[in-house]
Amino acid sequence: MVPQRVSLVTIGAINLPELRSFYSRLGWEETEFSSDNFAVLKTAGVLVSLFPIQELSKDVGVEVSKSKASFHGVTLAINVESPEQVDSTMDLIREAGAKILREPHHTFWGGRIAYFADPENNLWEVAWNPTAVFDERGAMLSF
Repeated sequence: MVPQRVSLVTIGAINLPELRSFYSRLGWEETEFSSDNFAVLKTAGVLVSLFPIQELSKDVGVEVSKSKASFHGVTLAINVESPEQVDSTMDLIREAGAKILREPHHTFWGGRIAYFADPENNLWEVAWNPTAVFDERGAMLSF
């Protein structure tokens, strides 16, 4: 059986210094594994790495779009503990320079969500789910 977990998410960076600076402005701390060539960011459960997209493309063995304008087909999510925290989190993200795609709003399923794009158009959701359960570190156990 394949272990049912996600341990690391790698974002292919078109401009590593710019993307690294954006996540630093969000207040995200890098691990000691970071170097001049890549960044590894701490989160509650999954590490997020920023790696030059041309190197990632070589590593994977496929061609990828190097356009910041293209949709990469993946969204990442920051789940929070209250509906108000969606709004306050989006305020901080806006101050850090993100492009806001959808302002905070209530959903048909009872949650509250918003979307933003980082400087390279990687899409993120900030979400509150009324049934989400988090551990003591803030990692989501279920929703």
